[in-house]
Amino acid sequence: MMSDGKSSPRSVGDEAPLPSVPPEEGADGVDSGAGAGAGAGEGEGAGLSEAQRVLLERCLQMLSNAPDDNQSLACLLLITRFCPAAQLGRSTLRRVFEAVGFSLPTRLLVSAAKGDGGCPPEVLLGLAVSLLAGFSSDPELVTHPQLLKTVPLLLDLVSQQQDLHCQNPDRQPQAKQGPESAGQDHDGSEPQPEERLEQALPLSPGVPGHNQERGEEPAETDTADQNCPTPNDPGGPLVQDCYEVLWGVCGSAHGPALLLSREAVPALCRAYCQSQALSRERGLPLLAQLMSGPTRKRAWERHAAQLTALLDRLTTEFCQAPEQDRLQLCTHLPAFLPPVGGSMEVGANMVALWGGLRPLLQARLSPAQLGLVLVLAACLLDLAGWAPLGSARLGCLLVNRACVEVRMGLEEPPGAVVTEMQQHILTACYRILEAALEQACSLGLAKDSSQSGSPDTQISLQQGKQLVGVLQEAFSATIYYLQQVTPSRYGDPFVFVTFRALCAWLAEETSCLRQEVTTLLPFLIGYAKAHLEEDRRDQGLANWMAEMSVGDSAEDGAWSGEEPLRLLLPALCHLTAEEGPRGVLLSLGTPALLTHFLSLRWGAGGRQEGSGDPSMETACSALLNITVTEKHTVRTDPSFTSLQSLLVDAVPALLHKPRLLMLAVNFCTLGLLITRLRPTPPGVRGEVRVRRFIGSSLQFLLGALCPGGVSTEWAVLWAEGAAELWRLSLQALAGSIAALPWLPDMARDGGWLRDMLELLTGCAALPDSDTLEALQEFLTVLAQHCPHCRHDIAQHWGGALSTMTQLHTALQH
Repeated sequence: MMSDGKSSPRSVGDEAPLPSVPPEEGADGVDSGAGAGAGAGEGEGAGLSEAQRVLLERCLQMLSNAPDDNQSLACLLLITRFCPAAQLGRSTLRRVFEAVGFSLPTRLLVSAAKGDGGCPPEVLLGLAVSLLAGFSSDPELVTHPQLLKTVPLLLDLVSQQQDLHCQNPDRQPQAKQGPESAGQDHDGSEPQPEERLEQALPLSPGVPGHNQERGEEPAETDTADQNCPTPNDPGGPLVQDCYEVLWGVCGSAHGPALLLSREAVPALCRAYCQSQALSRERGLPLLAQLMSGPTRKRAWERHAAQLTALLDRLTTEFCQAPEQDRLQLCTHLPAFLPPVGGSMEVGANMVALWGGLRPLLQARLSPAQLGLVLVLAACLLDLAGWAPLGSARLGCLLVNRACVEVRMGLEEPPGAVVTEMQQHILTACYRILEAALEQACSLGLAKDSSQSGSPDTQISLQQGKQLVGVLQEAFSATIYYLQQVTPSRYGDPFVFVTFRALCAWLAEETSCLRQEVTTLLPFLIGYAKAHLEEDRRDQGLANWMAEMSVGDSAEDGAWSGEEPLRLLLPALCHLTAEEGPRGVLLSLGTPALLTHFLSLRWGAGGRQEGSGDPSMETACSALLNITVTEKHTVRTDPSFTSLQSLLVDAVPALLHKPRLLMLAVNFCTLGLLITRLRPTPPGVRGEVRVRRFIGSSLQFLLGALCPGGVSTEWAVLWAEGAAELWRLSLQALAGSIAALPWLPDMARDGGWLRDMLELLTGCAALPDSDTLEALQEFLTVLAQHCPHCRHDIAQHWGGALSTMTQLHTALQH
């Protein structure tokens, strides 16, 4: 029985005509180019001659009424000989299955393995596998347990672990089955192929077991021998049919995971590395399919040695292949690169692959060919960065070609559709552009033309400016494209990756395209808001990113509606610092959006001690810019009421959590600045909550300093922004005293003033002059508003206090 697979395998009965069939009833032979789905579900018998239809119907009737296995075999051999597989539809295959089921191919496999089935073992094996190949084209049959139990044997056949002539191989397969594998012995040892199949269906020796089930005597084997042709090349059609079954299984819902558990990865790697039959045409694409989805990471965890050997082999072939073959390998190589962040050593392969890519990047290629090169280049950058290139000029060439592709793909008239292939290529280009922004210094951009370095590792200042120029043009094209996106397309994955690429640019640069960016702000905020508020959780978006062969988004967790805003936050920090864009952002309700984001993250575990959430800190930075510059908005916008309520309750909860120190100082500073402008939150307990917040803030800020300078907990973050926030917090406290007359008494009675004065008296100087000025401002205001505070400060005069001239002047009045 032949499958109607993607490339039609031949039956073992194809090699010699059966004398029992008259020549006038012969067919056109086997169509070697038939596809796996050809004819399935379409017109049954389409393309068959009248004689073929008659013969097919007679054979199917005889097959259904066959009294023994010999007649079943004869009918099957007739069908495979005279009816091309591509012209046998699903209902015909179903009739064959109903006639013979899985029991016949299973018995054929067992008899072939034992070598006692009457016909030559390779004929029985070929016919059995052809039957399975045909059945595997049916979505219902391909997941049948009986068919799945044959997968280990099929993998042995394609990797030649099992002798194609079935003459009882002496050695067992190298790869052991996983716990899910069919036919594993109870003690965990690997069963022989015949043991696997006998577990599926216990039989007495020989094909005639079917007769014995009917209570009949076994048929004479001499007759069977006369009707069994011997193929000239047992490997070709047999292995083709094996691949048809494996492809069918892989295409089922849980097929990739099942094949992984049946050790398909080492078997297919072995087949390719040993140049077995059809391993390049069928095996490598099948393995690439297995490695392109969620099973990729697990495959590398379980079979790193085999996959590394395969990558070594592919790398060598890639570097030695002529241009056309090299381009073909570009389609497969991304699937065989290790996951990003893994522990596999890939340095030598990365250098070699970049060496093979260099002439392709310099060549004149068609858009489709260049797309293959750019996708592979993007994957290499994801995996190992820019270092393996070894040439800044090659990096500039890569970025330049990616930028040109982005412009050509996106600068189309409104209404033009970006094809799926273009999306695939442009996604890779975006990753190249993002990598260029992340590792700009690795490109060797010289700050001046006199910088030392070899010509191949350094580029001139003029070339660096040209590179920045083409990047600007490419991101201008993304702005043009996104301006045409309507809310109905917010769920489009390609819109998301374009948005992501632009956010990477805006995180570093907003001045070059300021007007265009300002015009695009309604889309950027609307897109982020739509995903955040509707929480468009769509695993399909993450899966699509994985299929684009760029990055490992699908392995990082399910898609979350917070992701677009997370990406936009660094740009918002820049944009809220500029008057023009800030005004547009305020009109779009950006403070409410950021407050909603902080509330979501805080409620989702932001208070739990861990490594912290940088996105919450970035959101605070954008809100700080607004709070400092837009005082009227802070006093009147209802979103700042909600934000203040969140912050005054959060800061006390963040005390004594050193891993969340940066979030705590952001919350503290932002809360104090808002409280300076909105002294008392609404509600009966508003003042009580503010008092608790101020007390916690004083205690928290006191912990930043020690007699030797900056405390250990704060030292790591002091130069990374914590110092500036600490000083801003003290300035906010100083500015709040007029609105909070009880604050000086709290500072004195709570022990903050005493502890701070003792610390200042015991040290000769503070970490820097800015810190001294911030402390001096707060202490001066305390002295001016509270006689008791003035007295305490005067009593501790000395040490670092003696350097505060402004405070000394206040004490004299």
